Amino acid sequence: MTDTVSGFWVATATPLTAEGAVDHARLAGHAQNLFKQGVDGVVLFGTTGEGTSFSIAERIETAAALLKSGIGPERIGLGGGFPAITDAVVLARSALGLGLKHVLMLPPYFDRGVIPEGIEDAFAAIIDGIADDRLRVTLYNIPQVSGVAVPASVAANLRRRYGVLVAGVKDSSADFKQFRAYRAAAPELAITVGNETDIARALAEGGAGTICGMANVVPGLVKAMIDDGANAEGRMRSAIDVIADTSSFTAALKAVLAAQTGDAGWLRVRPPLRPLIDGAALKARLDALMSPAIA
Repeated sequence: MTDTVSGFWVATATPLTAEGAVDHARLAGHAQNLFKQGVDGVVLFGTTGEGTSFSIAERIETAAALLKSGIGPERIGLGGGFPAITDAVVLARSALGLGLKHVLMLPPYFDRGVIPEGIEDAFAAIIDGIADDRLRVTLYNIPQVSGVAVPASVAANLRRRYGVLVAGVKDSSADFKQFRAYRAAAPELAITVGNETDIARALAEGGAGTICGMANVVPGLVKAMIDDGANAEGRMRSAIDVIADTSSFTAALKAVLAAQTGDAGWLRVRPPLRPLIDGAALKARLDALMSPAIA
């Protein structure tokens, strides 16, 4: 099992049943379909997966269901990070108990005026509380959503303190200067990017790959960014604009999935999100961007 999240990983959307629970069978089928299209792994309950709307028990039950469906633990990462350090510890210990080791970890995100030393203290308390050498943490930087950034100095200090237990950083800031700051401060960390248009230049500058949401609906286009970014970047920017020009990125992705699969169940989201119903129109706009080679 690899020690880092690297290559082509998808931040998966989370399908729901009519009762609002996670639809394990639908999620497993989605993951298997993504693997057939060149995806290396899936991260459950990240930002795209409405992660903060799901309890520890729900996240662990879903990971267990995917394992039972035949997906290997090396292909699953689990979104974590809570305002309470104790919750972060419980989630990671439970994941390790299932045989998973990749945890995508937000910093505690309620107090937004904290200093870098406090953020480092929080991550250190989580890792010390987990106390398991099997753990491989990917620090998650998405300050425009969480309100709390992970400074490059914090990532570097944690790597020095904990070695391979702090395996990487997912930088979803969409600020390429931040990616470069991580690479300069801690070149041994596996830095993945969430902004799909940064994939090609991140790989060219030593990045480890991507964990991204757009791959839920256009995995071929994301793969083209990895293989031939210079020729795919314009289409990727346009594809992102299609989804971003809505009230909710996650609800829009689910609406497109519903249109792509003919399965209206994909429309369901958890409050406070509201479903979108114009998935067919969004799908048509995305289809117009695809060439036959990557549709």
